[in-house]
Order: sequence, then structure tokens, then C-alpha cells
Amino acid sequence: MPETNFQQTQEAFARHLRDPDRYPAPEGIEPRRLAIYRRLFFNNVANLLAKGFPVLRGLLEAAAWQQLVRDFYRDHGSETPYFPQLAAEFVRYLADERQAQSGDPPFLAELAHYERVETELVYADAARPSDVDPAGDLMTHVPVFSAAARLLAYEYPVHRIGRDFQPEQPGEVPTYLLAYRTDEERVRFAELNPLGARLLWRVVEMPATGDEQIRRVAADFGLEATGDLVVSGRQLLEHYRELGAIDGARPLSADA
Repeated sequence: MPETNFQQTQEAFARHLRDPDRYPAPEGIEPRRLAIYRRLFFNNVANLLAKGFPVLRGLLEAAAWQQLVRDFYRDHGSETPYFPQLAAEFVRYLADERQAQSGDPPFLAELAHYERVETELVYADAARPSDVDPAGDLMTHVPVFSAAARLLAYEYPVHRIGRDFQPEQPGEVPTYLLAYRTDEERVRFAELNPLGARLLWRVVEMPATGDEQIRRVAADFGLEATGDLVVSGRQLLEHYRELGAIDGARPLSADA
């Protein structure tokens, strides 16, 4: 078979597997075999996603889950050739491409993102930069956020969602979470108040000494940077370092 014809047949076969209602199968393939291929490919994707998103899968009835996976399987053009990366593609599909369907939980995309973070952190490269001192002074030096941590913000309290709690509306205030990997290689989540979340956001996005960060956060909230507040801020930075969310500190000159 000429290469061009083979490629055309291969593309037609792939289109049929993804959307058999719209695209006919290539000629010459036994219907029974086609049915086996369709089940095999779809079930592999459905099973992979079910393992990657156990909370979401547990909330949906079997038919609703099957339809959600089928919509993704049919409509999303994945950017990766690697099967294990399909979970990240699924999150991208829910956040950026899927139009809300009847029966979709309003927190669908956020819950999927939250569940995916755990897997990302399990495999994150957490090598500490060479210029970061793990015992460095967080107040006079620049605190450095760990590559094995994530600062998260959601409209819904995704960490509480389950069979017995499925909110219909976003929370009155955003939900801020810190996800981090411990020394025992376990992923943990901690809920943050707005002040703590703002402090970590500044550490991630606007590097400065810890003392300066605390004073800037105080200004963000219209607070006076009293001695007690600065002490509380330092304790908070040290707490994040103990958790593993802050790697340590680097000299100010190295960050400039």
C-alpha cells in the first residue's frame, strides 16, 4: 500500500475511533474488530482518568462519567503523545474548552485541577538551587518557594468536596490552599487565610527579603506593620519552611 494511502487510512481509522457517530470506518475492516478497537481505546482512557481523578469519578453516575470521558476523547486535540500525560490534557479540556453541560457539577474544572496537583507534585523535580541556603535567614534574605509546592486559589472549597458536600455556588471568599511534598514524599494540602496566601504569593511572584514581604503584605491589607505583626509574619515564613514549601533563602544581591 502506498505511504500516502496508508496515512489516509490511519487518519480515517483514528477519526472513527474517536467519533464513530460522525466518521465512518475505513473500508475493509471487519465490524467485529472495529468494535473491539473502539472499546479497547476508549476503556483505556476512561480507566486512566478514573484512577487520576477518583473524587470526581466517585461523584458522577457511571453514565455521566462515560459521557464526560467520551466528550473529552472526541473533542480534545491532545498536545502530548504520552499516554500518562492525558490527565493533564483532561484538566486543560475542562478548564479551557468544555462548554458546561446539563448535569456537570459547577466545580467540575476546579476539582479536576485540584486532584491533578497531587500527581504533579509526586513527580516534581524538587532540586534546591545551588544559591539557596536551607537554613538561611528568611527575614534578611530572600525566601525561595519550593519547586515541590503549589500555591492554589479556587472559587469552590475543592478540598472539602465529596459525596456529602457538593456546593452549588462558589464560596463567599476564595479558597486558598498550599500543596506541598513532605520529606517522606507524601503530598499534603493546607488551607490558607488571605494574609498567608498573599505572603506566599509575594514570595513566588515578587521576590524580596522576608522583612520587606511582610511589610508589603501589611500595606496590601491596609495594616500597620507593628512589631507583633512582623514577628507573626516571620513565624509564618518559618512554618512554611518547616512544611517544605519554602526551600530556604538566597542573598538579596543574588536575586537582584
